[in-house]
Amino acid sequence: MFTKILIANRGEIACRVAASARRLGIRTVAVYSDADANAAHVQACDEAVRLGPAAARDSYLRADLILAAAQASGAQAVHPGYGFLSENEDFAQACVDAGIAFIGPPASAIAAMGSKSAAKQLMEQADVPLVPGYHGDQQDSAFLREQATRIGYPVLIKASAGGGGKGMRVVRSEAEFDAALASCQREAAASFGSAQVLVERYLQRPRHIEIQVFGDTQGHYVHLFERDCSVQRRHQKVLEEAPAPGMKPEHRAAMGAAAIAAARSVGYVGAGTVEFIVEHDFAETGRFYFMEMNTRLQVEHPVTEAITGHDLVEWQLRVAFGESLPVTQDQLSIQGHAIEARICAENPDQQFLPAVGRLNLLRTPEAASFTRADVRIDSGVREGDEITPHYDSMIAKLIVWAPDRAQALARLDAALAQLHISDLGEGGLHTNVDFLRRVAATESFAKADLDTGLIEREQAALFAPREASPAWLAAAAAARLLHAGSPSHGQSGHAGRGSADRAASTANASPWSQADGWRIQAAQGRRWLDLAVQGQDDTLHAVLVHHRDGSLALETGDKRPALHVQALSDNLFDITLDTDRRRLNVHQRGAIIEVFGDTLHARLSLVDPFSRTAGGDTHAGQLVTQMPGRVLALLVSAGQQVSKGQPLVVTEAMKMEHTLSAPHDGTVAELLCQVGDQVAEGTELLRLDAAA
Repeated sequence: MFTKILIANRGEIACRVAASARRLGIRTVAVYSDADANAAHVQACDEAVRLGPAAARDSYLRADLILAAAQASGAQAVHPGYGFLSENEDFAQACVDAGIAFIGPPASAIAAMGSKSAAKQLMEQADVPLVPGYHGDQQDSAFLREQATRIGYPVLIKASAGGGGKGMRVVRSEAEFDAALASCQREAAASFGSAQVLVERYLQRPRHIEIQVFGDTQGHYVHLFERDCSVQRRHQKVLEEAPAPGMKPEHRAAMGAAAIAAARSVGYVGAGTVEFIVEHDFAETGRFYFMEMNTRLQVEHPVTEAITGHDLVEWQLRVAFGESLPVTQDQLSIQGHAIEARICAENPDQQFLPAVGRLNLLRTPEAASFTRADVRIDSGVREGDEITPHYDSMIAKLIVWAPDRAQALARLDAALAQLHISDLGEGGLHTNVDFLRRVAATESFAKADLDTGLIEREQAALFAPREASPAWLAAAAAARLLHAGSPSHGQSGHAGRGSADRAASTANASPWSQADGWRIQAAQGRRWLDLAVQGQDDTLHAVLVHHRDGSLALETGDKRPALHVQALSDNLFDITLDTDRRRLNVHQRGAIIEVFGDTLHARLSLVDPFSRTAGGDTHAGQLVTQMPGRVLALLVSAGQQVSKGQPLVVTEAMKMEHTLSAPHDGTVAELLCQVGDQVAEGTELLRLDAAA
């Protein structure tokens, strides 16, 4: 076995590879950019080599620097992870030429499957079923438009060299085709270095099912069953599960055989994924179509590990070293059900716009709540780390396993409820945790009525306004502040005074010696705080806490429920309002309080009522960037009249295009940027005068 490998990647996948290598006694070498000098993956490895500046093109995409690091460190092999250079045939070949093993398929297999159009021509020769479309080299826009008309709308334009949803657009009419094609080509060129696209018939309500395959250097092949990756946003996966719900044994066998045939046709070695698309009636018809082959380990590989009990990274290492596959097909079986949720820094309410910020709060599910096999967290960040605009926005992967799908769904929700992530700042580091809980709770997902349009179909349920009870938010804030100021900090009991027993035992003591809010008047009470609930139009709630006979009452609005708080830790409180009892995690940083509960999550601001000023959104009437990026296109000119919703500017951030549209009818008063400009978050791009 190898004694030292270099991991040519970053984040959670680098940490994941390092963990398996460590278990096998293999030393690891990390590589890092300036932005990742103190990253978790650097700490997870035995050695580390700096590559260059933060930009991926100057660091993680520099094959020459990575190869030099491998040679200088004495690494015998390079594991590429996924993304970056993992599917770059030139890099794979350069490793081999330098006498360093590439932990992945041969360069020839990467090249054969690297172009979606070429791969589909190859699959056609291997009798693997294909979706009707055009997969050739002719890229003239008029010709491609003709092909789309021949295929019949709606069609899907997809980058030939792409993946991960980049360079992909659904086009529903000929009038939309040219603009969608231009956008796809720009994004494909920026992400993959090639603007070539293919055009296919867009299947209605399709499911996305993929097969995990493995091959070794002795010509043996197996498949490790399937994963359903149908739940997607912006053509990127959100929830993945294995096995695919409703998969019949005969359909699994047919799809697995086709996947192995695809791998065998290119002499594949190592871990790969053959992706198929099926129509919604697949359970009845069994019809499936080849979509693409990913010549690397997939982000969602942990669900396959969970149901098979095999470490796929260990398999990669053994196969790359020249060993045979550890098992044959008939020795593989499915045990239970697994679901993976991708935890990302993004704002679902703003079309999943990626977010940046510091992880001042990152708490994972409590170990005591689950067994080791129930819940797994794969992450490349720690509390205090920063999510930057230089790389993708994934924070972690949460994987749950259970004997059946129903139990797996329950465990997923419970684990997500215990995942607390925040920057505890004014701006707020948005994540998709709450959104994932809502997706998993939809009737469609619960009943396994899956297709790639599930999120759009369930939009009303997923994006409906959710307002938390002011009384409970006030109680949570009061608990946090009372506990922080309590003389018996850390003890349980009535907040602000210590335990209930202590309050009772001191009932006859002098009131002047007590700090529990006693007043000489009969009505004891004090104005405690003003709260602004973020995301609810910054609604201001005045909160009063009343002290009477050693107990508390909370007043907000016209209600005054009895309040009892038991501090279980610095951040965990058992709170009772009258007879309603909840356990809430309440975290504070300065004037920001964030509340996490089983069915409650909200961010509050403590407001000084004497300094609070009107003014609302500081960007009202302006068109500003939501995160750092680059201006790709200006779609309007100064003096032009525009309508609400009309696209105005296209920017690129985190390798994705983002279109900023007119918030209202009006006239473009002034352009404040040019194509190619690098812009910071909050930069005003143009001024728009409202229509009279």
